[in-house]
Amino acid sequence: MAESKVAVRLQVDEPGILDVPARPDPHLVVHVGPPVRIACERDNKAHSGLSLHGNIDIVPPGVASRWILKSRDSALIIRLSQALMDDAAFALSIDPQEAVLLNRFQIRDETLEHLAWSLKTEMDDGFKMGRLYAESIGVAMACWVLKRHSAMPETECTAKPGAMAGFRLKRVLGYIDGNLNGDLSLSAIAAVSGLSVSHCQRTFRNAVGQSLHQYVIRRRVELARSLLMEDRLSFSEVAAAVGFAHQSHLAYHLQRMLGVTPMSLRAKRHKMI
Repeated sequence: MAESKVAVRLQVDEPGILDVPARPDPHLVVHVGPPVRIACERDNKAHSGLSLHGNIDIVPPGVASRWILKSRDSALIIRLSQALMDDAAFALSIDPQEAVLLNRFQIRDETLEHLAWSLKTEMDDGFKMGRLYAESIGVAMACWVLKRHSAMPETECTAKPGAMAGFRLKRVLGYIDGNLNGDLSLSAIAAVSGLSVSHCQRTFRNAVGQSLHQYVIRRRVELARSLLMEDRLSFSEVAAAVGFAHQSHLAYHLQRMLGVTPMSLRAKRHKMI
């Protein structure tokens, strides 16, 4: 069977230095979980900062990288084959030779992030939808990357009008991830952003595509799913760890957003062992 045109895996690395050799295919590195301070060197460029859940690095083909991790890090690694990229370029009437991907460090891209989480969900479910489904997500990612993150001037990504400024968004996302087990009131989040509550809510939605409340619930559910799959905490302890007042609130939001129960996630974990 021919090699799949898109591959995805969750990689966990301990603190230290990670050298990754150049690869023939482009890779997307999507940060998963709590904020981690990371320095990265690629193609004679360097970046250092706090990597937040959903931050994305785009590593072009043929580019080696060095990652310096200050603490334990989890990342979703997505490989888009060069053949897939070429097919997407032809479909977009772009010369593949001119579609040079940009070397991106810790960007926020709502569409690319949404596609990445869809691919992660499919991976977590054992690729039950089949190869065609995963590759269709890969095609969408390839098209978006070419249109928004390639070197051609007409494809440069522009900020959404009315969206929260990048530095403010980074503060807010970091604060949310660092306080998922707490109250996370709108006033506290707005104070971190340096904006009024109404302005903070409006510009956050324009930047992320979700309201603050929806984003916080989503992150709590994502973290709860990870904790339940680790099988270290009781259901009530997981609920408390992600900021739900009661175990029933955890069960409600898991069912509403993921279509699963805490019990079924725990049972799935036991089947995988």
